[in-house]
Amino acid sequence: MDTTWILFATPIFLCTLILYYRNRLSLKLKSKHGNQLPLGSLGWPFIGETIDFVSCAYTDRPESFMTKRRTMYGKVFKSHIFGSPTIVSTDADVNKFILQSDAKVFVPSYPKSLMKLMGESSILLINGTLQRRIHGLIGAFFKSQQLKIQITTDMEKYVQESMANWKEDQPIYIQDETKKIAFHVLVKALISLDPGEEMEFLIKHFKEFISGLMSLPISLPGTKLYQSLQAKKKMAKLVRKTIEARRNKGVTEVPKDVVDVLLNDTSEKLTDDLIADNIIDMMIPGEDSVPILMTLATKYLSECPDALQQLTEENIKIKKLKDQLEEPLCWSDYLSLPFTQKIITETLRMGNIINGVMRKALKDVEIKGYIIPQGWCVFANFRSVHLDEKNYDCPYQFNPWRWQEKDMNLNSNNFSPFGGGQRLCPGIDLARLEASIYLHHLVTQFRSYNPIMHAFLCSLEEFIPASFRLLIKVKKHNAMTIRHLKYNV
Repeated sequence: MDTTWILFATPIFLCTLILYYRNRLSLKLKSKHGNQLPLGSLGWPFIGETIDFVSCAYTDRPESFMTKRRTMYGKVFKSHIFGSPTIVSTDADVNKFILQSDAKVFVPSYPKSLMKLMGESSILLINGTLQRRIHGLIGAFFKSQQLKIQITTDMEKYVQESMANWKEDQPIYIQDETKKIAFHVLVKALISLDPGEEMEFLIKHFKEFISGLMSLPISLPGTKLYQSLQAKKKMAKLVRKTIEARRNKGVTEVPKDVVDVLLNDTSEKLTDDLIADNIIDMMIPGEDSVPILMTLATKYLSECPDALQQLTEENIKIKKLKDQLEEPLCWSDYLSLPFTQKIITETLRMGNIINGVMRKALKDVEIKGYIIPQGWCVFANFRSVHLDEKNYDCPYQFNPWRWQEKDMNLNSNNFSPFGGGQRLCPGIDLARLEASIYLHHLVTQFRSYNPIMHAFLCSLEEFIPASFRLLIKVKKHNAMTIRHLKYNV
C-alpha cells in the first residue's frame, strides 16, 4: 500500500514542481521586463529546449527548430538551450546589431567544456584592446600578398599530391582528403611547419583535442575533456619550443608566419603561453571549416551539372591561357574567376559552415523593441537567414547564378557566412583562395566525378568551428569516384 501511494504521488509532485517553477519564472520575467521580452517558451526546468534543439540538428533540416518557433513567435524569440535562457534571433538586422556591438554590451558565450579547452587567453574569449590587437595583427597578415603567394604554392602542391593518388572508379573520401590538405597549409602559415614527424605529432594530438570541444565539462582522468586537455598541453609544448627558438634567433623584419607576427609585437601581454594557446585554437579551421567548404562544394556541384559544366569551362579556359604564356596561375588569378567565386558563395550560403554565434548580455539590451535581459545568452542564427525564402528565392536550391543579380550583395545583412564585426573571421580570403585552387584542379584534372550514395559511406559528422556552431550535425555524402581519365589540357 505504501509503495503504491509513493508511485502515485511522485509524478504528481514532480508535475506540480515543474509547473510552479515555470509559473514563478514567467511571473518574474514579466514583472521585470513587462511585455518587452520576445515571445517563446523556456521549455522544461534545467534542460529547457535543448533536447528538441539537438534532435532537430540530426535531421536534414537542422533549422527546423528555428522555423517552427519563428512561425509561432516571430523572427526573435526566447528559449532555453545549453543551460542558459536564450534570445534566439533569425532576423538579419538583429544579428548585425549583435555582431557589431562591442565588449561592453556582449561577450562570447560557449559551453563550459569548450571554454575550458580554449583557455582564458584564447582569442575566442578575450575582449577589449587585447582581442582587437591580436585580431588586427592576424587579419593584416592573412590579407598580405606574401602569405597569399605562400598559400597558393602550398595548396597547389598538396592538392596535386593528393589527386595523384586518386584512382579511377575507386572511392575517394573528399572530406578526409581536404582535411589533410587544409591542415598542412594552415599549420605552415601558423608556425612554418613542413610535413614530417612533428606534423604527424600535431595531427594525432589535434584530433584528440578537437574531439572534446563539446564534451561534458568534467575534467577527471579518463573523461573526454581530460584527454583533450592533455592533448592540447602536448601540442602547446611543441609550439612553445618553436616560439623560444624564434625569440632566441631575434625579430624578423618580414614575418613568415603568425608566430613571427605575434612575436614582433611589443605588447607584454603577448606571452609565449598566450601565443601558443592561440596558435592551436587557430588550427581548427584547417580541420573543420575549409575542408567542409570544399566537401560541400563538391557535393552541390555533383547535383547541378550545369554549374559543374560552366565551372569546368571557366577553369580550363584560364589554364590553357596560362599554359600558352608558360606562366603558373597566381593567387589573383584564382580569386578573379567570377563563376568559381559564385560557386563558393552559394556553397557558403547553403552549407552554413558557421551556423551562428552566441553572446552573453552584460546589461539589458533593447533591439527592435525587444529586451535581451542582462545575463541571458543571445544566439544570432545565420542559417535561418540564409535559407529564408523572403531573402532568397528557392533557398534550398543550389543556384550560383543568383549572385549575378544586381540586388544580390555580398555585404548585405542577409549574408554573413563568416560572422561579422570585430570578430569577423580573419581568414575569409584564404578560405576562398584554398577552395578556388581545389576546385580548379578538380575540374581541370578529371572529366567528371560521381558521388557515392551508399548509406555506409554517408556519415553524421560533428561540425565544431572556431566561432562555435553549437551541436549541429548534418548528413552529407562523404565520398566520390572518378569516372573518366584525366584531362589533357
